[in-house]
Amino acid sequence: MVGRTTAAYISAGVAGFHLEDQVVNKRCGHLKNKELVDESTFISRILAASTMRSQLGRDIVIIARTDALASLGYDIALTRLKKAVEAGADVAFLEGVTSHEEAKRFCADMKGVPCLYNCVPGGVSPVLNVKEARECGYRMIITPTIALGAVFEAVNKAYKGLMEEGDSEGNGVAVRDLFESCGLNDAVEFDVKAGGKLYQNGV
Repeated sequence: MVGRTTAAYISAGVAGFHLEDQVVNKRCGHLKNKELVDESTFISRILAASTMRSQLGRDIVIIARTDALASLGYDIALTRLKKAVEAGADVAFLEGVTSHEEAKRFCADMKGVPCLYNCVPGGVSPVLNVKEARECGYRMIITPTIALGAVFEAVNKAYKGLMEEGDSEGNGVAVRDLFESCGLNDAVEFDVKAGGKLYQNGV
């Protein structure tokens, strides 16, 4: 399954992906009671991805992620990631780091292997800006909720205004601007090139 997924991602032009040690029906790394596979299963996932990459002779960045820190402790989590790198992973991702000190220790213990930081406000890890993450030794940082959080705040504000004050304008963004942000102009241009008449009388 991992091999096929790796091949499909490479074919689709994906630049990189995470492989982790949770069971298939996983949960967010910043929630409790995550279930993990054993170390050998985790390493076999990494090896399957790196083997397929070598077999195809094409590149993709393999990011090894472990959620072992919360339940099995730092030493076991570190060992899993070091073995994952030996199996072919390019980047080490220790999920659920609990402090600046632990972040710095992890990057130092990985001895030059690129490390990734997961910045999730309201989660178990400290919120590090890019400069702080770099100073800890991280080479990559992801912010998986930054856009969703902004959408949540905007939608909440708009519907609160509608429900409490009857304000139906929301944020005032014009509907055509929304359509164009989703590719309306490209659709019109393509239709014309293809000899279509869908937009010949205007949009």
